[in-house]
Amino acid sequence: MKEREKAGEKPEKKSDVCPECGGSLVRDYKHAEITCSMCGLVVDENIADLGAETRSFDSDSWIKKTRTGSPMTYTKPHKGLTTEIDKYDRDIRGGTVSKEARKRMYRMRKWQRRINVSSSVEKDIIPALNEISRELSELGLPISMKEDAAIMYRKICNRGLVRGRSIEAIIAAITYILCRERNIPRTLGEIADVSGIDPKDVGKTYRYVARHLTIKVPPTTPSDYLPKFAANVGLPNYVVDKAKEIIADAKKMGLTSGRAPAGVAAAVLYIAADIYNMQKTQKEIADAACVTEVTVRNRHRELEEKMDLYKYKQDVLRESKKGQKGG
Repeated sequence: MKEREKAGEKPEKKSDVCPECGGSLVRDYKHAEITCSMCGLVVDENIADLGAETRSFDSDSWIKKTRTGSPMTYTKPHKGLTTEIDKYDRDIRGGTVSKEARKRMYRMRKWQRRINVSSSVEKDIIPALNEISRELSELGLPISMKEDAAIMYRKICNRGLVRGRSIEAIIAAITYILCRERNIPRTLGEIADVSGIDPKDVGKTYRYVARHLTIKVPPTTPSDYLPKFAANVGLPNYVVDKAKEIIADAKKMGLTSGRAPAGVAAAVLYIAADIYNMQKTQKEIADAACVTEVTVRNRHRELEEKMDLYKYKQDVLRESKKGQKGG
């Protein structure tokens, strides 16, 4: 029996036993049969498979592949499974209805809308879903994150964690967590700017949500932010490579621990740009990294005092001379 169950067969619940030998029945969806596990009698055939039609590995692909029924999605109130009374006042044949019928249908539609958002959770869900869509769009994040963000927000609501905090702060924290989980380089300051929330409040809410949902967020490194910051100020890839080299050396010396990764990345990118004589101001780099100019200045001073930055300049000059001789 265990071998048959492993092959995709499930015990029959409606008919418990075989009419011939009294053995237990199993559903064999592969062959569309109900068979006895003891004597092999085929009790029924051409049974319907009520399982999933296709294989899918995430919520987004599952929604796209589903052909039957309304697709369930957490990005809509009641998971998108609500009914709706048509807004056109027509009968079954498409003809117009009487004035009394129109009034009755209007009242029914009004109550239908009220019922759909009757619970306090669903009332909070609608503005939250709108905020999720807005933030993801402004940050240029993939739409597939919307489903995961909606699921996380519903968990937060169900546990009563929204009380005393704004929807914008909660959504900002969720967005930051999802970006960290997917290794998408978005700083806390960048998300705070889009949300219109103080970065400190976003940071507090992020830690609060992560703690109560027991989410282990993977740490970010300064190198994770370099490509995005460089693209924002128009710096080429070889500057990014040099910045990564400097960060690796700084990490070995313990100069990056206890520092915000975005601030370190901004300062090192400024140093790398200066090594290649690319005139970028600290303010330009700070704006691209969504950190303050003071942060860039302080991190730059720390690295300058404890590292031999001139060494990297000499390496670039040597590489340049080798290239000229080779040419």
